[in-house]
Amino acid sequence: MPRGGGLAVTCLHPAGATLTPDEQHAQQWEVLRAERTDVAPMQLWDWVLWRLGAPAAQGRWPGDADLPGYGTKVATGCIAGEADGSFAVAAGTPLVPGAQDAYLAFWAGGIDTPGRALDPGGRTGGLGVAVASGRRPAGMFALPAAAQGIDIVGGPVSAHGLMLEWWSAVTGRPVDALLEAAAAVPAGANGVLVLPYLEGERAPRWNRDLAAEIIGLRPSTGPGEVTRAMLEASAYGLAHIARELDARGVPTEVVVVAGSPARSALWCSIKAAVLEVPVEVPEHPELGAYGAALAAGVAVGWWPAPGQGAGGDWPRPRVAVVAPEPDAVYRAGYERFVALGDAAERRLASLSAEG
Repeated sequence: MPRGGGLAVTCLHPAGATLTPDEQHAQQWEVLRAERTDVAPMQLWDWVLWRLGAPAAQGRWPGDADLPGYGTKVATGCIAGEADGSFAVAAGTPLVPGAQDAYLAFWAGGIDTPGRALDPGGRTGGLGVAVASGRRPAGMFALPAAAQGIDIVGGPVSAHGLMLEWWSAVTGRPVDALLEAAAAVPAGANGVLVLPYLEGERAPRWNRDLAAEIIGLRPSTGPGEVTRAMLEASAYGLAHIARELDARGVPTEVVVVAGSPARSALWCSIKAAVLEVPVEVPEHPELGAYGAALAAGVAVGWWPAPGQGAGGDWPRPRVAVVAPEPDAVYRAGYERFVALGDAAERRLASLSAEG
């Protein structure tokens, strides 16, 4: 934001894309600072509260480190200030800091009991699985869950929803029409497979140099097959994270899905079948907004602040449960997905060695 106030712009830049959230903040701030000397950094939710009348500060989830230059640290769920009457918000309204949307979604989805997991959906996605803090694998990035004694491990991916947005732009077809076409294609997408690495990949490969690939195209291939392959690829990507976690003693027993992908019954059923666990679909999948409401409830004393309660202390949204229907086609597709990703990494390594 301009140092003297006024409107703000968001930063969309690949700097730090494969790093932790805090490291990504730092990398993107370096990019901005190199280009502009008249701006100061703020998290978006802090900027909103500041525009409404709260003091400039950084709202942080329990366990988050201070972000240098972002203002005084305040806790998610505290009252950071009061509205000054701007933007039709009544003067005196308490203003409560939030957190990153994924953190709020984990809170809202009840990822506070070991074995429960969340795919936050959206343009990226990923898998975070709850584990008792004492059983967290050594060296693995984690964030504290809302419940005491619980960590969330796993990681984000780069472009699950973004792949579908890109394909919609390329084909000139709305996403809903593409999903309808995909529903008419059988499991396995008639041999088409996608590596959804449009912006590289984060978990579990952590390789920003990977590129997206569409494999298995034939003259008979249509938009439906490619769309179906993209949906399956996102599920394979989640399974890749889940199986690596399982191998390190962190099982996935149920997955909550969120964001716009959760609105597709087909997509949810594919995730359940590939992951081979029940999938919970919230009645309203905007779990980041639900988590913001939980933060507001903390501020008025309705329930504990994050980091101060136990699993189940916060109200969860109503959900529908999609039962898994394991399919040998998906099991083979997953193995092919991992093998093709491994091959892509080997090609990159070979090119790097030659260069």
